[in-house]
Amino acid sequence: DEAGIGIKEKGGRAANYFVTDICDGEAQGHDGMNYSLVSRDIMAAMMEIHVKATPFDAGVFIASCDKSVPAHLMAIARLDMPAIFMPGGIMKAGPNLLTLEQIGTYSAQYERKEITEEQFMVYKRDACPDCGACSFMGTASTMQVMAEALGIALPGSALIPAHLPELKETARKAGEHALGLAKEELKPSDIMTIQAFENAIMVHAAIAGSSNSLLHLPAIAHELGIQLSPDLFDKIHRKIPYLLNIRPSGFWPGEYFWYAGGVPAIMEEIKEFLHLDVKTVTGRTLGENLKDLQLNGFYENCHKYLPALGVKVGDIIKPLHTPIKAQGAIAILKGNLAPEGAVVKHSAISPRLMQVTLKARVFDCEENAIEAVLQKKIHPGEAVFIRYEGPKGSGMPEMFYTTEAIASDPELVETIALITDGRFSGATRGPAIGHVSPEASEGGPIALVENDDLIRIDIPARRLDIIGTGGIERSAEEIEKILSERRAHWIKPESQYKKGILDIYTHNSVSPMKGAYMEFFM
Repeated sequence: DEAGIGIKEKGGRAANYFVTDICDGEAQGHDGMNYSLVSRDIMAAMMEIHVKATPFDAGVFIASCDKSVPAHLMAIARLDMPAIFMPGGIMKAGPNLLTLEQIGTYSAQYERKEITEEQFMVYKRDACPDCGACSFMGTASTMQVMAEALGIALPGSALIPAHLPELKETARKAGEHALGLAKEELKPSDIMTIQAFENAIMVHAAIAGSSNSLLHLPAIAHELGIQLSPDLFDKIHRKIPYLLNIRPSGFWPGEYFWYAGGVPAIMEEIKEFLHLDVKTVTGRTLGENLKDLQLNGFYENCHKYLPALGVKVGDIIKPLHTPIKAQGAIAILKGNLAPEGAVVKHSAISPRLMQVTLKARVFDCEENAIEAVLQKKIHPGEAVFIRYEGPKGSGMPEMFYTTEAIASDPELVETIALITDGRFSGATRGPAIGHVSPEASEGGPIALVENDDLIRIDIPARRLDIIGTGGIERSAEEIEKILSERRAHWIKPESQYKKGILDIYTHNSVSPMKGAYMEFFM
């Protein structure tokens, strides 16, 4: 409504269109999660249909959640008409700083009879007190940040707490600005260049952003004819330090990020690395935007909320010279287990698991794996494998409840790892390695792993390898021969989907290392 008012006040005429989204929270714990990632591509296609069926001069794209934000950014890139993205804001924390990502821990504690059903219900009731993205640096919050970092959203607009008047004010400004974009014919392709994507990845490293961004940013870039390789993410994360003390890797709820100055404040800390000459949706460069914010009272307005919380800016955003960690949160691992790559958010992993050899415990679906974890059938020193959960296997669902069951177990979180060709929630903590490619359904090495194989994880060296079988370490030549023999006997499983959108998606999705978008070959 506010964006429409802004358009009208500047002499334009707005038409409202909607695409439906799903809630990943509601989809968790059952097969509904298989529909989560494909919903991104379907929303983007629906936006394309709306715009192309009834031509417009410009667009204001508004979204706040996990798949809707990247879907809107994909549509903006695909349509390449004058457009501005307006983030939908972030919710405030509940009582005692309760936030939604903690519910996974409480769920595991309830299943293990460590808390009562009444306690669990109280946590569930209080975790989401108002509108907006979940109040931690999950996928929804990360992708709002990425939109601003790409320059397609107004400076300072990402993660405005939804209960503040600033969110409506910014939405009205976005509507007003859309008319200027139409007159200037400033297009997304002029803004979202390879340098802008590099800026976004630098910000991603500094905030310890969601690993799902490694699916979404390449998918958005693909719409513009830009290829983002996993190696680029790894290279940038090695260079940019991790600065943001926000959950799940840090301590504070997500709303505190905006109070500390939000994306502009993070950019100021890493400014020496950024491409400051990139053009943004304001029509000015990133460097010019940052100078404007220093002068127009933006930071003073954000900071006025901090005294009542008893928190200082430095508690939330650490200075560049005293970071939380010297490198960004994400690493890309390669090796004979993941020839194309695998993704790990190492900012939330115990130092004991940064270089470790574990014994494989293999499961062909998440349901069996989480049952084994909750029933204490997984033991220290094991690597839990969940496979056939990649894009072509089951649609690439999140393994949220399994990761939380592990992270909430004091013994397992320090001594085991989870390895999957599926993906993880942006709320994931603990020893989780995902996006293993090629995936099991395509006959990738993860499909050939057997119980008691020895798995070597070496995050500093960026390696993920099978180094032994039957609990015995073997030479690289022996491993190659054994895997070749196993591959000869491997049978590709029949797809579980015979109709509907998951039938289409599992047949046409590309590798997670490319973005797991659908690509149709005629």
